[in-house]
Amino acid sequence: MLTAYFADIVGRYHRRPATRAEVAEAMLAEPSDDLSPPTGLLLVARQGGIVIGCAGLRLLPGGIGELTRLYVAPAARRRGVGRRLLTAIEDAARGHRVHLLRLDTRSDLSEARQLYATSGYREADPFSEGHHIDHWFQKSLA
Repeated sequence: MLTAYFADIVGRYHRRPATRAEVAEAMLAEPSDDLSPPTGLLLVARQGGIVIGCAGLRLLPGGIGELTRLYVAPAARRRGVGRRLLTAIEDAARGHRVHLLRLDTRSDLSEARQLYATSGYREADPFSEGHHIDHWFQKSLA
């Protein structure tokens, strides 16, 4: 699912299908190794035994969590899967005593930005760097 996520975001950025080399390069540049305990977690959504989506949570110091890798396979979109993954990540974050959940994203990921805005996330000051990142959001989980 992470490979599909990277293929999607790289392809959207280039406005064409991503090559295997581009996907591999992006995955090396933005590793996901920390999305497992004790530093984070990766949730997957399944339908009929098939993985159709994922969402990651990085657990940071000071009760801060970072939402990352929220992705729904194209065939499963527009069915509420993304919103359910987002809710599940928020619940998991609360269970890990996270009081502030934040994320970064890009302008071209308009569906994601709409999901965050309608789920109570507000624009935030930049907290991360990346040559593709141009929007930052946060939500209080208190």
